[in-house]
Amino acid sequence: MIGTLHELPDWLNVSRETHGKLEDLLGLVSKWNKSINLVSGASLSDGWRRHVLDSAQMILPCDIDSGHWVDIGSGAGFPGLVVAIIAQESKPALKITLVESDRRKATFLSEASRQLGLSVTVACNRVESMPSLQASVVSARAFAPLSRLLGDAWHHLRPDGFCLIMKGRNYQAEIADSQTAWSYDLEVIPSLTDVDSAILKLRKISDAKS
Repeated sequence: MIGTLHELPDWLNVSRETHGKLEDLLGLVSKWNKSINLVSGASLSDGWRRHVLDSAQMILPCDIDSGHWVDIGSGAGFPGLVVAIIAQESKPALKITLVESDRRKATFLSEASRQLGLSVTVACNRVESMPSLQASVVSARAFAPLSRLLGDAWHHLRPDGFCLIMKGRNYQAEIADSQTAWSYDLEVIPSLTDVDSAILKLRKISDAKS
């Protein structure tokens, strides 16, 4: 475990072991990023805030302790691996699946999961071509425009499930655009790490034409 740990914000109450695993994940991303383009190299200079903490806050609106969490477009494991690390301590009954179509990134996710001692499923496939995963939660961060993302989420969600989608400064425009094709109940949760971003919690998603 890493000896020197970044400071934890008040809202992230985890054990030292979990804190260490989050640090270890960031270290693995930095190492693999030299050969695989997992994240922008420049972003790693502030990787704790921009990637780890930004992802960690996505578990806060999750008001269930069990079920199936599906992260689509998992890439470097943000938020999927971060959620898995925290859930290992706080929500151990939560099953987690990471969907990533890029084989090299999926290999990273599998190896990082192994090294971090996480029980997750890594699916190397295009999310739209998979049978429904019947998820309780579908998450995504920096994956696709909301109007397109909702089609994938709708396909994989249980009827009583919900989405947690991290969006940046243009989230209001994306919401407006998506509502021409989709109907849903929406809660906008301000980001704790970026004043211009928000987590969109969506329930009861349906085709607006139906």
